[in-house]
Amino acid sequence: MITIKPKAFLFDLNGTMINDMAFHNQAWHNILTADLGANISFDEVKKQMYGKNQDLLERVFGIGYFSQEQIDQISIEKERRYQAAYKKHLALIAGLGQFLEKAKQTGIQMAIGSAAIPFNINFVLDNLNIRSYFKAIVSAEDVVNSKPDPETFTKGAEILGVAASECIVFEDAPKGVEAAQNAGMKCVALTTMHTKEEFSAYRNIIAFIEDYTDPSLQDLF
Repeated sequence: MITIKPKAFLFDLNGTMINDMAFHNQAWHNILTADLGANISFDEVKKQMYGKNQDLLERVFGIGYFSQEQIDQISIEKERRYQAAYKKHLALIAGLGQFLEKAKQTGIQMAIGSAAIPFNINFVLDNLNIRSYFKAIVSAEDVVNSKPDPETFTKGAEILGVAASECIVFEDAPKGVEAAQNAGMKCVALTTMHTKEEFSAYRNIIAFIEDYTDPSLQDLF
């Protein structure tokens, strides 16, 4: 049972607000193998999909393999392919629209804390017309250290003016849950891309949900 009454919700974006991670996985796998010649499986790409795009490229190829200009070009091309494939499927995860509206009506502040670049965050917020719900947006370009470093979430809480202990993070990735734990924040984990067992190392999870129609979420209000 959830017993916390938070003052703020901090949302990861991909896989947490929209169920799009399979499209990211496919776009990355195509770029890494067909374009860049990496010998990496689809499942291994899935394991590497956390943090900034630059972080992923450096984990696969090593630091210094690409220039910053090349990294930026690869990153944008990957996001263009992802958006082209996903746009016709773009939708909030079930129940999230109503959940956002209830949080707004209840006076709970909301922020996005994502390792995505603004190009992708804007793609989601503007096409789904949900930007007005969020008083803070922290992207890959706003932090020095990406998840599992806590900076993404601590910066969001700071902008909202809410203590870490009064925030609930919504995440779909183990490294994101770890970032929330490192920030001193409790977390609701979505099982859109990972099983419950993959989160077993973390002690800050207060609920597992498949989507936002889960009745346990009503205890947050």
